[in-house]
Amino acid sequence: MANSKPNAYTEADIKSLDWKEHIRRRPGMYIGKLGDGTMSEDGIYILLKEVVDNAVDEYLMGFGKKTEITIDVETGHTQVRDYGRGIPLGKLMDCASKMNTGAKYDSNAFQKSVGLNGVGIKAVNALSSSFTIQAWREGETRLIEFSKGEVVSDKTFKEAKENGTRVTFDVDKSVFPKKVKYKLELVAKMCQYYAYLNPGLGLVLNGKRFYSKNGLLDLLKDEMGEQEPCYDLIHLKGKDIEIVFTHTADSSEDYYSFVNGQNTHQGGTHLQAFREGIVKEVREFYKKQFEPSDVRSGIVAAIAIRIQEPVFESQTKTKLGSSHMAPEGETLRTFIGNFIKQELDNYLYKNTDIAELIHKRILLAERERKELSGVKKLARERARQSKIHNKKLRDCRLHQNTKDGAGKLSTLFITEGDSASGSITKSRDVKTQAVFSLRGKPLNCYGLTKKVVYENEEFALLQAALGIEEGIENLRYERVVISTDADVDGMHIRLLLLTFFLQFFPDLVRDGHLYLLQTPLFRVRNKKKTLYCYDDEEKEAALKELGKASEITRFKGLGEISPDEFGFMIGKDMRLDPVNYFEGRRLREMLAFFMGKNTPDRQVYIMNNLREEIDKVDTSEIETVVEL
Repeated sequence: MANSKPNAYTEADIKSLDWKEHIRRRPGMYIGKLGDGTMSEDGIYILLKEVVDNAVDEYLMGFGKKTEITIDVETGHTQVRDYGRGIPLGKLMDCASKMNTGAKYDSNAFQKSVGLNGVGIKAVNALSSSFTIQAWREGETRLIEFSKGEVVSDKTFKEAKENGTRVTFDVDKSVFPKKVKYKLELVAKMCQYYAYLNPGLGLVLNGKRFYSKNGLLDLLKDEMGEQEPCYDLIHLKGKDIEIVFTHTADSSEDYYSFVNGQNTHQGGTHLQAFREGIVKEVREFYKKQFEPSDVRSGIVAAIAIRIQEPVFESQTKTKLGSSHMAPEGETLRTFIGNFIKQELDNYLYKNTDIAELIHKRILLAERERKELSGVKKLARERARQSKIHNKKLRDCRLHQNTKDGAGKLSTLFITEGDSASGSITKSRDVKTQAVFSLRGKPLNCYGLTKKVVYENEEFALLQAALGIEEGIENLRYERVVISTDADVDGMHIRLLLLTFFLQFFPDLVRDGHLYLLQTPLFRVRNKKKTLYCYDDEEKEAALKELGKASEITRFKGLGEISPDEFGFMIGKDMRLDPVNYFEGRRLREMLAFFMGKNTPDRQVYIMNNLREEIDKVDTSEIETVVEL
């Protein structure tokens, strides 16, 4: 009888999952979010990286100068072939299907690799409906086929092909979203970074070759594009470390950081050590206690290090957590600081003209900061008043920066107008959800200095509400959600806000705090049930479920949605699209094109793409109307 109780806890409740079951039930532990392939952090790209990382590690050990990647975008079928030594045939099965198995535990075989825990390729296997791994060694090959981690076939035979390893896989659509699909431009970016980090390695993606001769120097030149450096790029290279940097006229800081060939776009301990090291050396060289923000204002830099047994903050390896070069070695701060002190100091003494240009750039940043201090003083006074009188903010009770962490899921909705904010305010969770109401379309701040943040009242109030004047360390909300109408004006306001955050507070976007709220376009209901639909496809599915005679409402704006309905849209089923940060040239070019002063170019772009959309429309109905 005791076992029949709902809360009974018996031996039957204790379960042991084998490796593939655990990966398939908890894929987020191994590859982060699944996603549909629209973002570079989506799981499909993590799986691809796990395979390519193994090929690159072979190159780092001096074997195999080429890696071929073939992707069928329509079907998703993926193949990666390297020309390294090839996995030993007797261990091929273990490497593909036995957790914590690999050569990377032996530092003599793979001294400074990205993947060290023997998990990555097993995750690819378990999460693929079809997975094959084949290795060639000295005229003999072994080919093993799997499906969802289960062995389908295992063959060993003679075949005279170049040594190396080939992996193919098709992600399992029963685990991933059914619409998951590669974006080749994201894969191409990944391949280009691999090439930058491994000069001399050629990667071929669907026939297109990626190669770099000068490593990070090529990376920074390419990413800067037409952005003018204040002086020639400084390139410093040593054992296990490479640094390239310059300053620009911008006030922001842009970094490209890598560990063992892995792009750590969220930074980590190595990037922090670099930022501290630059400031310390500049202060010592010029014998003046410059403000750190003045030294780093406008800096564009790339840093790559190689360390033994790196510890990342997640399996996706986007942020380094290690504090030492090796488990028993010197600290990263000491290693990077000493390298900068010696190499940069020698460089500046030998290149006095560049040393003078750096000095001028720092003094310019210092002067701009002091000019801004007066405006900041007024803004701080306004911010103090806003905490009491900010009529545009309906605050919540718990915030992200509270000491007990109770406000970890706190959210600020930025809405257009009082009508929309009124509905959200009435239906929100007052503990963790706050609302900031815009008066209308905010200022287009593209190309303006940060002074506008303090002089523009709406931006100043928004900055105060977020608590980010001194940096996002004091951000009051875990999620900042742009909540605009699904119309032309709403899209414009969305672009203006994105420009504001990307221009002045890129770290808020880079660290994953900015989101877009998806709002339904249609409500389909009958007397028994109501469904909210976010596109035409969902609307058709709802009509099929509820019947063609159902009532259909087309929402024109958030103000039309009642508070009761908003409770559903911002509740547990809330749909949020994260705003992903694209580094470097692509972001600058995108902002310049869509938000700059090139109105004629945009008009041509709109007309050309509008024509393409019209061409896709079935004109038979239009012709019928004309005849009538």
